[in-house]
Formats: sequence, C-alpha cells, structure tokens
Amino acid sequence: MIEWLRRARLEPRPAPQPPPPEAPSPQVRVGDHLLPLELRRLRHARRMTLRLAPDGRAVRISLPHWVPAHEAIAFARARSEWLAAQAARLPEAQPVRPGGMITYRGAPVTVVWNPKAARRPQLVDSRIVIGGPGLGLGARLARWLEAEARRQLASDLADYCARAHRSVPGLALSRARRRWGSCAANGTIRINWRLIMAPDAVRRSVVAHEVAHLVHFDHSPAFHACLGAIFEGSINDANLWLKRHGPALYQPFG
Repeated sequence: MIEWLRRARLEPRPAPQPPPPEAPSPQVRVGDHLLPLELRRLRHARRMTLRLAPDGRAVRISLPHWVPAHEAIAFARARSEWLAAQAARLPEAQPVRPGGMITYRGAPVTVVWNPKAARRPQLVDSRIVIGGPGLGLGARLARWLEAEARRQLASDLADYCARAHRSVPGLALSRARRRWGSCAANGTIRINWRLIMAPDAVRRSVVAHEVAHLVHFDHSPAFHACLGAIFEGSINDANLWLKRHGPALYQPFG
C-alpha cells in the first residue's frame, strides 16, 4: 500500500483537458449584413414566427418547443430576401440637432438650443429648450429623457402592482436595442428608456405586461387574462403601435 502511494505521487498526472469549444451562434444574411439569430421557444406556440429586432440588428424567431433548432435556422435563412425587405423599411438614423424634432410621450417637440439657457433641458409647450455648449447636446438630452422615463415608469409600476396585488419590485432602465421590457426571476423589472418617447398608453402597456409576469411567469392564457384585467387600454393597439413605430424610437439616440 505504501509503495503504491509512493508510485502514485511520482507518476505525472494527466494534463486537464480544455473545455469543448462553444457552438457558434447562428446567423442569417440580411442584405449585406450577417445578423445574429435569436431563437425563443414558447410553450404555447403552434408555429414559427420570424421578425427583425426593433433596431434591425438581430433576427428573432419564436418557435414551439418541439421544433428542432436546425429547422428554425433553415426557416430563417430561406427567408433572407423577405428580411432584407423588412430591413430596408427601417427608418434611417436622425441624430439630434438644434431645430430638429423628437417625440416626448408621443407628441412631437422641437429641440431649441440656446447657449445662454440652462444646460438642463426645459420642456416649454411644444419645445425642449437646452443650453450649454453645442457639443454633447444629444447626450444631455438623452440623460434628461432617461430621468423622465424613470419618473414616469416608477409611477406606472406602482400603479399596476397595486392593481395586481403585488409589492413593487426593483425597477431598472434598459438600454437594450432589441427588447422593450423584461421581468427577471427575482422580480426585477427592466424597461427600455426610449419608451418615454412613445405615447403613454404604449409605455404603460409594456409595464403592465411585465407586472403580469410577476403573477404568471409565462405567456399562458392565465397571464393574458391577468394582463387584460390590469391594463386599461387595448393591448392589441399598443402592440401594433410598437410594431409600426417602435423602430423610429431608435432614430435620435441609437
């Protein structure tokens, strides 16, 4: 026994094997670009649904749990021309500039730059007046909009949690380029700050959606019944607005 232990100590140990390489993430060619393909399995899905992310930088496909991933990838790649046509319809970026227009809570407002005015933007009727140097104007305006988003979203969240009889969870602003909102397993809710530029009903619909996930962490009929009970407007209308106009929310600030 002692001799065996002595030999075991002297014999070289095999070198640890490196972990197997990760499988490359699937991509789809859309026009001149290779875009990542995001697969999302939905328990209640009956067919595959293909779409572009709001900012046009990814392709999303929702699929039933029984569809193999390779079939979903082939489904998306076979529709590359359709995806390219959808991408061509996305609005071009329009950086913020003095005299330009942005939307605030769904209403168009004019950006007025006055070097002698306060650096912090001020909403005056249908104008946003902003002072300070011209350099960094867009960044200062984005910070102001994020602060406005946090204020409005905190109020929305408290309202819907009261309706759903849930305590108010943590709220975080999201800068995601591909999602409007999310609810984490620990209850934290993240909402895209760009929704402050959308109509109030649209912004509130996203908050209501995530609050409904605090009750039902799925997209079951019970979830949709809960969402319909707490949201005061039309979910279909809000979703349609996001589908048609959501990409434009990325124009001013990316």
